[in-house]
Amino acid sequence: MKISIGSRVIDGPYGGGNEYLLNLKNSFEELGYTVLHDLKDKDLDFILLTNPLVNSETSTFDNYDIDFYLKFINPKAITLHRINECDERKNTNFVNKEIIKASQNIDSRIFVSEWLRSLYEAQGIESKENITLLGGPDSTVFNNFEKVKWNGSEKLKIVTHHWSSNIMKGFDIYKTLDNLISTKKWNNKIEFTYIGNLPKNFKFFNSNVLPVMDKKDLSEELKKHHIYVTASINEPSGNHHMEAGLSRLPILHLNSGGLPEYCKNYGVTFEVENFENKLEEIIENYSFYFKELENYNYDFKNSFKILIDHLKYLENSKKEVLGLRKPYSKTKVLYGFMFNKLKKKLYNTFVLLYKILLKIFNKI
Repeated sequence: MKISIGSRVIDGPYGGGNEYLLNLKNSFEELGYTVLHDLKDKDLDFILLTNPLVNSETSTFDNYDIDFYLKFINPKAITLHRINECDERKNTNFVNKEIIKASQNIDSRIFVSEWLRSLYEAQGIESKENITLLGGPDSTVFNNFEKVKWNGSEKLKIVTHHWSSNIMKGFDIYKTLDNLISTKKWNNKIEFTYIGNLPKNFKFFNSNVLPVMDKKDLSEELKKHHIYVTASINEPSGNHHMEAGLSRLPILHLNSGGLPEYCKNYGVTFEVENFENKLEEIIENYSFYFKELENYNYDFKNSFKILIDHLKYLENSKKEVLGLRKPYSKTKVLYGFMFNKLKKKLYNTFVLLYKILLKIFNKI
């Protein structure tokens, strides 16, 4: 089997999406799949679209490239689109429309949470062959090996980590927690550690801040703590809380996006208004959730098995799947392909000019 994944893998820490792609590539290759990242091969079995947005730093092809490939090179390849992004996540106003448009001619869509799937289907994305596939990190790296249970008397260590510095990752709540530590009630009870990148001009005054880490160092660091907190707003999925769950940290999580789907049985859900009360609740029930996490099963191996089963289903139903495709002319495909190439060149030229001007103005 040959599969092309429309994204390049970045070496080193680069967020949960990059970690997922690395695990995906390695797992396919372990099964004997040939994994590519372009559409040069003429006999691909599967094509996985990951990020069709023009501003993607890691994308290697988009839906226009796929349409061209299917029309002029190999119409028998089965196409999939893994959707893990939305406007609601980053407070933008163009992502959903672009993703819905990019997914028009795709055979099967993979959503990373039911929350995200419902959001897109309510906004008009087709529901044919859609599945929800909850993710999971590499449990050989993130695990509870030698994880020591909190003894209830030492200061409780709370932690979170994000590669992205986007303010919607939950920094309002992390700031609230930072402020709580300075109060008489909490000062001698808890400490908070933030791992990762911070928004520009954002500062903690009572918390520990550690830089972005590679996954092995991160795994060891997470296990030094007792409770995990995530306040990420409209997070479709996210790897960070799953890495915490595999590390056996009860998860205090915001009632937003796909977080409750992943975390509800392994910690406490909070709203912005009741954060402090829910912090007390998860501390009181620490032992219960620590025990529940013994059976935490959101790891990549389980997720990948479901994906492989879905690919087998698509392959076995190939005639029916391909028969659902909408007819579209070669002229339309060629026009869209050429126009998209021009749009990308203009965008890249604009980005290059912007960077040059930024350097010039910084020197003045």
